[in-house]
Amino acid sequence: MSFYEKLVMQTQMNYSRYYSLYAAGKTPYALSEKPALPYEEQIACLVKEIEEAECILIGGASGLSAAGGGDFYYEDNASYRKYFGKFAEKYHFKGAFDGMMRRWDNREEFWGYLATFLHTTQTAEIREPYRDLDSLLKGKDFFVITTNQDTQFIKLYPEEKVAEIQGDHRFFQCADCCTDKTWDAVKPVSKMIKAMGEGTAVPTEWIPRCSHCGGEAFPWVRGYGNFLQGKKYEEQYEKVSRYVLEHKDEKILFLELGVGRLTPMFIQEPFWNLTLSFPKARYIAVNNQYDFLPKDIEKKGMVIKGDIAKVLKDAAERVCKK
Repeated sequence: MSFYEKLVMQTQMNYSRYYSLYAAGKTPYALSEKPALPYEEQIACLVKEIEEAECILIGGASGLSAAGGGDFYYEDNASYRKYFGKFAEKYHFKGAFDGMMRRWDNREEFWGYLATFLHTTQTAEIREPYRDLDSLLKGKDFFVITTNQDTQFIKLYPEEKVAEIQGDHRFFQCADCCTDKTWDAVKPVSKMIKAMGEGTAVPTEWIPRCSHCGGEAFPWVRGYGNFLQGKKYEEQYEKVSRYVLEHKDEKILFLELGVGRLTPMFIQEPFWNLTLSFPKARYIAVNNQYDFLPKDIEKKGMVIKGDIAKVLKDAAERVCKK
């Protein structure tokens, strides 16, 4: 097991132990009572920390994509209706994930919905917060770890600079994990969308299947299936582990973006632990709901509570004005 995966395992045990606290939107860590700086000073500090960092580990979570319009996962809002309108009218789901958790009358209808879900993220343009983040990272030594499966980071950066520890909508796996193999999902999904047309079901013959056992395929993602934690999964943790260990003695900035209360064990709490452990480490988080800064690292960082899209835009514009 790699270095970073061990950190995640430790924090997952913490999550299980204090689940009721996390479920209530809280944390078991003792938090700083240091008053927040005025917003403009926070932006200046963010820019300064990025400029002065020798290396940066970005932790991108769901709030980052939501800030750019990828907010159709948990609610029946305008963006959900835009991409899933015909399913919303027919089934009255309350967001994309809701549809993934329901019982379906047949597999053709289920795959019509799933193909729509995958096609929506596979073909989405790079969202503005990601572009602003990219402009802030110009010329810097950085690496990305993300729990997002929506392919936004991988559209910006090469595979070797991104660790997708929760999977990726571009790949299929065997639903029964009969083989440690993943394969392309983009072309099959495109064909399913065309075959479905204006309907809500794909033809039976277009349901993707595993070439080894003949059973159904499934997206290589954690959350609503039997997630394959094989070679590809381990490679993600190995990439981020190498980066962290190679830079542990440098002035490394842990930049956390949009971590919610469902998955603090993958980015947020490992970042807290690493910031505390590494002598030159710094930590900044941007979150529109929570301003959790552990007391143990209050002298090594800050949290900007606000709209992530606005924060990154304001920081990028500040850099451009220099």
